[in-house]
Amino acid sequence: MTNLSIRLAALAVALGAGGCGLISSDVTDFNLDLPDKMFSVDATGWQVDPTLAQALLSTSCTGDTLCSSAAMQACPMDCTGTCNMTSHTCQLSLDVSLYRTIDLVTEKPELASINNEPVIKVTIDSLTYRVPTNTLNVDTPELGVYVAPMLVMDPKDPQAKRIGTIPPVLAGQTIDAPLAMMFTATGKADLVATMNNYKTPFNFIVGSALVVQAGQMVPEGKLDALIHIKAHAGL
Repeated sequence: MTNLSIRLAALAVALGAGGCGLISSDVTDFNLDLPDKMFSVDATGWQVDPTLAQALLSTSCTGDTLCSSAAMQACPMDCTGTCNMTSHTCQLSLDVSLYRTIDLVTEKPELASINNEPVIKVTIDSLTYRVPTNTLNVDTPELGVYVAPMLVMDPKDPQAKRIGTIPPVLAGQTIDAPLAMMFTATGKADLVATMNNYKTPFNFIVGSALVVQAGQMVPEGKLDALIHIKAHAGL
């Protein structure tokens, strides 16, 4: 039996004796540690044609129109072409937009036993990440981490709230020991507010854009990252 189940059983006895029908306010250590969430940056998902991409990156430009048209040929999935106004050559921007849905009631079924309380009081103990495998031949960009309503899957959506940042991961670099994600100024509070409403599933999004410029390699390979939320809650 988990610590939460034991505490809930004891609580039920206490409520039965008191007959008040309310949850005690001193229950403060519900375990809300969640299973690791995997996010994969897979270069094959962009369907980049290496020959057309290199031709695009060597194309001279004075505006985005030519680059945008060439990008549609080189990379049909989640990419755009723009003109680098410093080098006056086209560059390719590859979108990173990954999400996982978190349903606390499903992932922590003990929560179904707390007398239908509408909200809980969550405390975030840590949010860490690891990179167990990485065959990407390029560095990742800085990755933004967001929470959003379940129907929102795009980090650019106004309803997506950026809660933190993962620094760039070097080409081929793996990270075995968990590292702490850097929260934004309001990030921890936004994550707490989202998890407090534990009956409402939400999306956890990782997003950015990988920009490839003239002279750089077209991305190949795959990176797997694991994000872990450790938290507890009370009523």
